[in-house]
Amino acid sequence: MAKTLKKGSRVSGAAREKLAADLKKKYDSGASIRVLAEETGRSYGFVHRMLSESGVTLRGRGGATRGKKATLA
Repeated sequence: MAKTLKKGSRVSGAAREKLAADLKKKYDSGASIRVLAEETGRSYGFVHRMLSESGVTLRGRGGATRGKKATLA
């Protein structure tokens, strides 16, 4: 994703599949949807839709978590 896409331009076919794979890899590595949207020059909704279409399990609000805290009994 070296070049940014023109906002509003149609992405289809192999280019769409490559973009979806790149977004998925970066999202799984910890990048937020907002960061990915800024990098690609696309909207938050577009990136969200691309991730959903590629089968990514989206994180909850608040970003990455550190896991469960130890509970004291």
